[in-house]
Amino acid sequence: MNEQQQTLWQFMQQQSGKLQEQTLQHIGLTFISLCIAVLVGLPLGIFIVRKKQLSGLVLGIAGVLQTIPSIALLGFMIPLLGIGPKPAIVALLLYALLPIIRNTYTGILGVDTAVKEAAVAMGMSKWQILFKVELPLAMPIIFAGIRTATVINVGVATLASLIAAGGLGEFIFGGISLNNTNMILAGAIPSALLAIIFDLLLSMVQKISFKKLKRVVYVFPVLLILLCLFYIVPAKSEGKLTAGFTPEFMGRQDGDLGLRSKYGLKIHTIVISDAVMYKAAFEKHLDVISGYSTDGRLKAYDLVVLDDDKHIFPPYYAAPIVRDDVLKKFPDLEPTLNLLAGKINDSVMTVLNYRTDYLHQSPEKVAKDFLVASKLWRAERGGSDGVVRIGSKIFGEQYILANIYSMLIKGYTDHDVSTKTGLGGTKICFDALTNNQIDFYPEYTGTGLLAILQASPKTVNEVTENRDSTYNYVQRQFESKYQIKWLKPIGFNNAYALMMRQQQAKQLGIKTISNLKRFLDKK
Repeated sequence: MNEQQQTLWQFMQQQSGKLQEQTLQHIGLTFISLCIAVLVGLPLGIFIVRKKQLSGLVLGIAGVLQTIPSIALLGFMIPLLGIGPKPAIVALLLYALLPIIRNTYTGILGVDTAVKEAAVAMGMSKWQILFKVELPLAMPIIFAGIRTATVINVGVATLASLIAAGGLGEFIFGGISLNNTNMILAGAIPSALLAIIFDLLLSMVQKISFKKLKRVVYVFPVLLILLCLFYIVPAKSEGKLTAGFTPEFMGRQDGDLGLRSKYGLKIHTIVISDAVMYKAAFEKHLDVISGYSTDGRLKAYDLVVLDDDKHIFPPYYAAPIVRDDVLKKFPDLEPTLNLLAGKINDSVMTVLNYRTDYLHQSPEKVAKDFLVASKLWRAERGGSDGVVRIGSKIFGEQYILANIYSMLIKGYTDHDVSTKTGLGGTKICFDALTNNQIDFYPEYTGTGLLAILQASPKTVNEVTENRDSTYNYVQRQFESKYQIKWLKPIGFNNAYALMMRQQQAKQLGIKTISNLKRFLDKK
């Protein structure tokens, strides 16, 4: 335990600069959105007290906004506001509105009628009653709503990193993708502490008398302006190109770390989810992105892959990985899954991904069409001889493969299938496999080598000379360490790649990563 704590402490010390920056970003996102939510929610709460016939409508809309999944709400903001802090702040303030509006409405409505009648008898106006009677008496309930909104926003703000808004989510999602517990904790612990600290500070402010509280409120606009400037001032440095890398790519040796050490590449970088980075590149929010060589969005958004002329990206051949006990339980599973071996090359996978990523066809349809065209399709047997649990990561290619395997199992065996798709990054899928939550999922040799086995640089250099040596190494190591078997490769190599808009790359004369490095050095 002490060794694990020490390792975490060492990691946090090593990443102290980045951790401090992300914590400040997290505070900024939470505070700005909360302040705006109070400025909007408090008057709305007061308004529906006066216009009770509208209270159901306003509270209903605020309630519906809070039921929208966080990542979906962030996604809805991108077409309107692009990527970065603006859509994140708008999404967060929408989440914060319900508890503020509801508690303001409930608090003022709960003020004793006799007290308000006494105020009217004393000759007070409606505004005087509001500020001298209703708000002071309702303030404990209003503050309870603000405290609830704060805790919600601290948690939801971790998702802001997925749309390049920064924050502690960069560590959390990077750690999930890289199977790095220390990285997850380095983001999760400060995030939890921020929620506790903010709640504690607001509980202290809540105890201040209403008269003194009005003076404290004058400080908020100044803080709001300063924090807004922190986000509004352009982050682009020296007019250079801007890259968008996923949280996983940022922490990998065959990612940003390798680009810096082997190429000496130093490019202004923002962290972004792979779900939105392709479109962000197409819409010229980003100049360079970390993509996947078989991604259908390459074709959809007219992007070009830069040649990895120093070979930092190892082979990423896909294959199903299955626990040994599952293969013993279902003896016909291995030959059934191996029906797909060698059947999908890079160009075929790119077309399949294009159909889901850009044409928005369902993974089920794409999977069935492929099996029919490959003469592998069979109607379901309706088997009841046990259930095989299939997992997948959270991108289109994995959904397609999970559906192909599901249809093969149902057509060629007497087993039923349960799919657990969209499991997130490598850590979630691999932990689900080793903890007997799923039976198999499609993995990549490069990910197995670097993210799961975490092989040394020397070993990586030795085993990445060709696809077979990489596959053989991970196959042996997984069997001996985890009792997990790599079945035959599917056939395609979905390696990491750096990409640019085709037109921009042509204009700048950039064909390789070394060309990109030289271009940046000239600036």
